[in-house]
Parts: sequence; C-alpha cells; structure tokens
Amino acid sequence: MTIRAKLYVAILLTVVGPVITIAVALHGMSRLGDRFDEVQQRSERTALALALKFDVTDVNGWQTAYGYDDGASRARFEASVRDFRRDLEQARLMFGDRQERELLRDMTSDFDRFIDLDLLAYAALREGDDARVKRIFLGPELRLFDLMAGHAQALALYEMRRARGTEQAFDNAREDARRGLIAVALGAALVIILLLVTAVDIARHALDREQRVPR
Repeated sequence: MTIRAKLYVAILLTVVGPVITIAVALHGMSRLGDRFDEVQQRSERTALALALKFDVTDVNGWQTAYGYDDGASRARFEASVRDFRRDLEQARLMFGDRQERELLRDMTSDFDRFIDLDLLAYAALREGDDARVKRIFLGPELRLFDLMAGHAQALALYEMRRARGTEQAFDNAREDARRGLIAVALGAALVIILLLVTAVDIARHALDREQRVPR
C-alpha cells in the first residue's frame, strides 16, 4: 500500500472511528436502559404479588381476632379488607397476561365468597351465636383462605420467576455492551497503529527525499 493510500485510510478511519464508537455506545446504553426499566417493572410486580400474599394472611388473621374478642377487632379487619381490595385493583391494572389474569380472577372469586360468609359470621356474632361463628370461621372460611393464599403464592412465584428472567436479560445486555465497547477499543487501537505506521512512512519518505536533494 502506498503512503498516500495509507494516509487516506488513516484519515477515513479517524473520521469514521468516533462515529462508530458513539453509535455503539448509544446502542448499548439504550439496550441497558430498556432492560433496566424491565427489571424495575418486574420488581414492582413481584412486590405487589407479595403484598397480596400478605394481605390475604392479614385479612384472615384479623377476622379470627374479631371472632374471639367479641368484635373488638372488627374495624381493623375492615381496614385490612380495604387494603386487600386496593392492592387487588392495582394488580388488575398492572398484571395482564393469561396466567396472571386467571390467578387474579380465582383470587377475586374466592375473596367475594369469603366476604359473603364473613357477613353471615358477623351477624351471628352480634346475635351471640358464637358456635355458628366458629363453624363458619373454622370451616368454609378457612378453606377459602387456603385457596386465596395458594393463588397469591402462585402469583408471587410466577412474578419472581419472570423477574429472574428479566434480570438475566439485563446481565446479557450489559455483557453485550461491554463486548461492543471492547471491540470498538480494539478498532481504535488499530487506527492508532495505522496512524503511527503512516507517520513513520511519511517521515522516512521525507528523509529519503532530503538525502537525495543535491547540496
């Protein structure tokens, strides 16, 4: 390759190199940003699923409490029910795939039945029929609690599995970005070497011409 050709190539790479570097860096950052957003969204979904699991246990616990303290904890039970309804509504807005919708639908159906029976139990409590209250709480209500807890557990496990997959995708994107930047750095090193070789050739050529000039 002639000195002129080497010089042209070096100039071209000097111009193109930074453009390629910026493009690779922007692409890598964009992918990382998208993957990070997905990780954050999955974390929020997992947290909500775990909140539903806690809510189910909390509702059942306060129901049992007011059944044994003659209704003194009824207000706390009702507050717990409101918390569960709030999180359930948020989950309906956030969760959208088929498995999520099925679990939420089953959980909602069981919860509606749970509340219907609770109203009967509370009426019996106010009438002083403690035996009926305990039959409801320890019978159908307990079975419905087990079903709701199972749905909540399944939802939480599902979201945690998907969160792990998203985290793995983020790690892969980060590794791809690192490889891309390494490749660009190696390309930049080759450009520098080419520039140095070209500079040496130009200097040698200038010296040769100077030595050939008569004094």
